[in-house]
Amino acid sequence: QVQLVESGGGLVQPGGSLRLSCAVSGSISSVNTMGWYRQAPGKQRELVATETSSGNRGYAEPVKDRFIISRDNAKNTVYLQMSSLKPEDTGVYYCNVRTTARAYWGQGTQVTVSS
Repeated sequence: QVQLVESGGGLVQPGGSLRLSCAVSGSISSVNTMGWYRQAPGKQRELVATETSSGNRGYAEPVKDRFIISRDNAKNTVYLQMSSLKPEDTGVYYCNVRTTARAYWGQGTQVTVSS
C-alpha cells in the first residue's frame, strides 16, 4: 500500500522559513510528477509547486522566488523549502505524487504564518 507522509509544518512568524518533506512508502513505480498543493481555510485546494521526473519545475505565481521544490528520486521524497513566509501562505499543505496509473495524496501538514 502506497503512503505519503508529510512532515515539517508548524507555526512560523512572517518572514520566516520552513521546510516540508514528503516521503513515499510502499510499492510505487513510474513516478512522474511530485508536487505540493495547499488549502487555506474557506478556499479551494490550489497548486503550489511541481517537479517532473526530468527535473522541470513549476510554481504558482504567489510563491515564485520564495519557495523551492526539490526531489530525491532514490528516496522517493519531495521537499518544499519555503522562505519569506507571509500570513497568506497559511494553510494545510498536501503532497501529491502522480504515476502513469493514478495520483496519490498525503494527509496534509498545517503551516501557520502568524506573529
